[in-house]
Amino acid sequence: MVQLESRRCRGRSSKTRVDTECETVKYFIMTDLEGPAGVNRWAQTREGETPEKAAAMRLLTGEVNAAIDGIRDADPEAEVVVWDGHGAGGGLLFEAIHPAAKVIMHGQGMGAPHTLDATYDALLFIGQHAMAGTPNAPLCHTYSSRTIHHYKLNGTLVGEIACVSAMAGAFNVPAIFLSGDDKACAEARVLIPNIKTAPTKEGLGIELALHLSPERARGEIRSGARHAVHSMAQIHPVALTAPYELEVRMLEGCSIGRYLERGYVRVDASTVVRRTLDLISLFQ
Repeated sequence: MVQLESRRCRGRSSKTRVDTECETVKYFIMTDLEGPAGVNRWAQTREGETPEKAAAMRLLTGEVNAAIDGIRDADPEAEVVVWDGHGAGGGLLFEAIHPAAKVIMHGQGMGAPHTLDATYDALLFIGQHAMAGTPNAPLCHTYSSRTIHHYKLNGTLVGEIACVSAMAGAFNVPAIFLSGDDKACAEARVLIPNIKTAPTKEGLGIELALHLSPERARGEIRSGARHAVHSMAQIHPVALTAPYELEVRMLEGCSIGRYLERGYVRVDASTVVRRTLDLISLFQ
């Protein structure tokens, strides 16, 4: 097996800082709980210590570990940081996580971009779902299934994949891999044509899917992550042009008050907008 050199000189033009020091390659894994094989019901993802959620967390943790194995197949000395990005009480089983990983567990006070910065070389998504309103996409939503109707970034409907990839792109960090349902994978490929994906299930409805077995899903993820690391040079960061605008529309009956407190401007009773020259601050 061909392996990448595990220490790179950070003088590449794609990075914002330039020096001659060689450093271990860093990978940021963004996780969510709706995308693993075996998960397609809201009851598996909500807050609370239930058998359904515990089983989903085991499935996600197994897929994250498979991705780390794939990264390290290609880059044995890689530094991997995992962000537990599931908002409803977290989605990872810390005691079962890969020994090579460092983990930012779900907690209070962690806002965007979740420690992601220009010191990373690549971003990977594990357990990802499609944006709100995607037909036949299991558990699709944009940040909140209970309150958010849609996000528009610079006038385009987006989900969490685009938002996080754009934040990474602000640091010249490419999103190189995504696993999740087939609709999430398709969404990622529209945004990032050369991204590598591993569909873990075929979406058949909002709470219905045709799943790979856990073993097969993990095998696909390990292989895909390994391929993504080998292909990093051909995958470019998402680049947006300032000024930036984020429109948030709430579901009927949900208040826009907390957005107004954060500096958004009211458009109508359900919609707010924020404009800025700094993309990261758009999401904070």
